Amino acid sequence: MNRSEFNQGLRGGLVIALSSAPFAVLFGAVASDNGLTVMEAGLMSATVYAGASQLVGIELFGHHVAPWLIVLSVFAVNFRHILYSAALTRFIVHFSPVQKFFAFFVLTDPQFAEAVKHGESGGRISFPWYIGFGAAVYFPWLFFSVVGAFFGRMMGDPRTLAIDVLLPVYFLGLVIGFRRKPGFYPVVAASALGSVLGYHFVGSPWHVSIGAALGVIVAALLPPESVPVTAASETES
Repeated sequence: MNRSEFNQGLRGGLVIALSSAPFAVLFGAVASDNGLTVMEAGLMSATVYAGASQLVGIELFGHHVAPWLIVLSVFAVNFRHILYSAALTRFIVHFSPVQKFFAFFVLTDPQFAEAVKHGESGGRISFPWYIGFGAAVYFPWLFFSVVGAFFGRMMGDPRTLAIDVLLPVYFLGLVIGFRRKPGFYPVVAASALGSVLGYHFVGSPWHVSIGAALGVIVAALLPPESVPVTAASETES
């Protein structure tokens, strides 16, 4: 493994780890508030590893919803990861099957955003860089989830501290990072409108998938982005 590339990924991931720490604490506090032990909260973060889906699942656990509905709801929230993996595949075709397994396991919103930016800027996405970035986010997420679960009962309802507003603000920041891409504004407008209408007429968490699907449809209808042919690509062909 290339240690310099791994360390470069670690440095980039630590910035994300610091910004996602409040979300991990929020999840741990909500998990504790809904009756999960510290170990159970940590185990959920270690295996599911999807902040928004974990919060949705925890809320449904607290309302004693049927297990199949919890699984379906988590799938609806995580549907965007199918789109993420499809968009990311072109940058990691050189990964081995085992490397792809770990790559998709740690595929989160910031991991996807940074990997795509890195790939589109002309940089080669190596497995050491990718897994270093992922590890820098994954392990702090586990740690702060446990911290949130341990101190959750002392915190009370985390919503009274307005910690829950950090998650949508963070996602908004990720979206804005792609504002210079062609078709950004019509796709975002369609996705936002679909999410709002879906939330009003269908309900949560289905509005997430409805908004994503509408955004994909609009993106597919837009003219394709013209990609300049470089000398390198001419040589490869």
